[in-house]
Amino acid sequence: MGIPSIGIYSYELFNFYGVKTIIRTGSAGAYDPDLKLGDIAIGMGSCTNSNYADQFNLPGTFAAIADFGLVRAAAEEAEKLGINYKVGNLLASDTFYSDSPETWKQWQKMGVLAVEMEATALYLNAARSGNKALTICSISDSLITGEELSSEARQTSFTNMMHIAFEII
Repeated sequence: MGIPSIGIYSYELFNFYGVKTIIRTGSAGAYDPDLKLGDIAIGMGSCTNSNYADQFNLPGTFAAIADFGLVRAAAEEAEKLGINYKVGNLLASDTFYSDSPETWKQWQKMGVLAVEMEATALYLNAARSGNKALTICSISDSLITGEELSSEARQTSFTNMMHIAFEII
């Protein structure tokens, strides 16, 4: 999907259709060595290399964060289900293939858990509209080890994030 697409969809859902809460589930690449393939990353915050927030004309940098109640509920549900997870910052990136393949290490040094491509726009639109949002990702690959799940494994094994989302909504 990416930042522009979820930006459009979440804006319309929040502002035209009365949706109050959006929980996005998807895949992410691990930057944190404790996250293994299939583990869950719960996005408390979202860093980005996008300029999506520029449209809000803020006189500084806005911290795109999830709704704390949703974060807490997701963590509690993961605990209840015995699912390995971490809560923290995600990187919502505009680039999938980069000419600078080692830049992930800079984000890792700042404690970013994993990279995905949507959370920032979702969190910004939720904040702007006064609504709630959360991103829950299954780890599909590791930039640290180079491991990755097959396409088939991604299709059949990414159910934990959905179980968490369905239980907390």
